[in-house]
Amino acid sequence: MTTHYKTRALVFKKTDRNESDRIFSVFTDDFGRLDVFAKAIRKTVSKLRSGIDIFSFSDIEFIQGKNRKTLTDAAASERFKNIFQDPRRFDVARAIGEILNNLIRGEEKHQDVFDLLKEVLYKLDNQDMKNKKYVLVYYYFLWNALSLLGHRPEVQRCNTCRQKLDPGSVYFSDKVGGVICKECLGQDALAQKINSDIVKILRLIFNKDWQVLSKLKIENESEELFNKVSENYYSYILSSYSSVNN
Repeated sequence: MTTHYKTRALVFKKTDRNESDRIFSVFTDDFGRLDVFAKAIRKTVSKLRSGIDIFSFSDIEFIQGKNRKTLTDAAASERFKNIFQDPRRFDVARAIGEILNNLIRGEEKHQDVFDLLKEVLYKLDNQDMKNKKYVLVYYYFLWNALSLLGHRPEVQRCNTCRQKLDPGSVYFSDKVGGVICKECLGQDALAQKINSDIVKILRLIFNKDWQVLSKLKIENESEELFNKVSENYYSYILSSYSSVNN
């Protein structure tokens, strides 16, 4: 007898297959990440079509086959309309979906990541949010997702000698996994020199202090440096994932 599973799902990615099929990558309360196959859902006559879409909550039902999960029912429960209506918000949401897709590849429950995803989508959907903060939402999600998945860098003290940081001589090391002082540069010759603004931003992100973070005035130079440090660390973690899988 075929077993039907029901759960509340948040769609973070969709991939078209064949002429009318689609695979939905979803996060759920009950099962974590799932990739669910939807047969002929792109046809206008499909009864499932209105019940599930990217960056929306849906109550779904699926069956487990030999090689895949197949969607059998879907009812939309909540849509983030401001994300859909603003291309800039949508692009940020799509980039957040790619982070999830890259960092979580197996079916394992991650309630904390699920809650983080909900939090950032509600933030991004807030109509009062100014467009300059959209990218900050992305990095807020990136760093907290990395932290929850075991890749939180040290930002309180030098990660090598454990001494207090000198604001004028701070470096970020992907290899060591956090900030290091000038005296410990021998541990990573490729460490990036940063400033106290970067350390402050990261501390606020890990404390999830969005109220202060969202009001923080960040100079253009520090913003560019923060973005660079973030992308470099993200790439470093992804490369370590690839090494393990290969």
